[in-house]
Amino acid sequence: LMMNLLNENLLTLILFSPVLGMLAVMLVPGEQKQLVRHVALVSSLITFALSIILWFSYDSSVSGFQFEEQAQWYTAISSSYHVGVDGISVPMILLTALLMPIGVLASFGIEERVKSYMLLFLMLETGMLGVFMALDLIVFFLFWEIGLVPMYLLINIWGSPKGEREFLSGKKVPARQYASYKFFVYTLVGSLGLLLAIQILGVVAGSFDLITLMQVWPGFDKEIFTNFSTSSVRTVAFWAFVIAFAIKVPLWPFHTWLPDAHTEAPTAGSMILAGVLLKLGAYGFLRLVLPLFPAEAQAAAPILAFLAMLAIVLGALSAYGQTDFKRLVAYSSVNHMGFVVLGIAAAAMVTGSNDPSMRLSGTIATTGVVLQMFNHGISAAAMFFLVGVVYDRAHTRNLDELGGGIWQLAPVYGGILIFSSMASLGLPGLSGFVSEFAIVRGSWPVFSTMTALSMIGLFFTGAYILKAIRQVLHGPVNTDWSDHNMEISTREKIVVAPLIVLMLIIGIWPWWITFMINETVTTLIG
Repeated sequence: LMMNLLNENLLTLILFSPVLGMLAVMLVPGEQKQLVRHVALVSSLITFALSIILWFSYDSSVSGFQFEEQAQWYTAISSSYHVGVDGISVPMILLTALLMPIGVLASFGIEERVKSYMLLFLMLETGMLGVFMALDLIVFFLFWEIGLVPMYLLINIWGSPKGEREFLSGKKVPARQYASYKFFVYTLVGSLGLLLAIQILGVVAGSFDLITLMQVWPGFDKEIFTNFSTSSVRTVAFWAFVIAFAIKVPLWPFHTWLPDAHTEAPTAGSMILAGVLLKLGAYGFLRLVLPLFPAEAQAAAPILAFLAMLAIVLGALSAYGQTDFKRLVAYSSVNHMGFVVLGIAAAAMVTGSNDPSMRLSGTIATTGVVLQMFNHGISAAAMFFLVGVVYDRAHTRNLDELGGGIWQLAPVYGGILIFSSMASLGLPGLSGFVSEFAIVRGSWPVFSTMTALSMIGLFFTGAYILKAIRQVLHGPVNTDWSDHNMEISTREKIVVAPLIVLMLIIGIWPWWITFMINETVTTLIG
């Protein structure tokens, strides 16, 4: 009976276990900071344990959605609480549930308003998990928005204490407030487009249910709006979705909120922002844009491929030009997520193609996309955490001020930083190589020129990673740090250990995660 109950309600349990954690944190007196931290950590570990049960219970040989749950919710507009998972969402749920306890543990150094911080962190987890599970577009939008508010507050209140920025009006504010406003405004603009597109689909098809829409919407050709043709309505909905998801990825030229938000966010905030929040945009492309708008996506694929190439190349060049260690890692996210969009563009171009070799290329590219979303999640989280470790000790992220030589003072930290950097770089044998290789292999027959130009970005990826390692670790010791304890602590080793293990396992044996993705992706490319 217990197992039946668990299986029938597994997604709801995963989705709302952080909410129960929030209630538990609320019951703890605010002054008992250590207890608040431990309650939040235990809560996030319970969610992680449930996501592991989901991983092993999921039948990867079957395409379509599993563990579906549906309940009446908003009958007036034909919207229901409808959740389910497939081979694309299961790895994303595991990634989210893994990074949250790591993020909570990384936040044990936070001393101000600990209770509020942990409550927002758990609320953020529910928002992100909801997006990956939702099979109703109103529910999808609701969870999409739930994730926006906690991240805004985390950046605004617990962000970097240093620096000022100036608004266009000339008013000066702390840099963290500027970054949080920019993050909020950009994401809100995307959300308005998302809401518009969802409303159009709901009105035209008479349902917000994703499974119903997948059957009805792609071939829909009935006149429903008196002043607009069906094709123009479809085009508006398509571009509203694309821009909303492109801002979240973020795709060039919608990326300018990202370096500010990353640079000013608290360490764990940056880890979750890079690790999971950016993936919501890419997930939106795979879940909504490709299945619902195959013809429009095919027509727009060359534009997406071009913008992805620019994100890869310009992201890498921008990272190379940074002197702020954290900003360098932030621009690397633009670079790595560019590969994700390149793979999505290749998939859009070949979906439904009659040529089996092109369909195979699309399948390889899309498998690479989902794997890259997972891999970038763990490597970016590790990199942002390691920047935070050195900042906690030196109170600077400026590469010129750090001045190198830290490896001699902190050999364990140095080894971990080089390992994580190599995974981010895409060294064969580590996780980054497998996914980027799959994307390049799948995209090459479809967009040969754009893929070839993207290799310039790959070259500069090596350049900016080596620049960062040289200016932090190598050379003579900067005497400013000789009397500091620069070495990584036991708690910090525990934070980064699971990420390092995953980077190595996926690099050597990627099958354990690609077999989960493959059937769903093959069906998607069709």
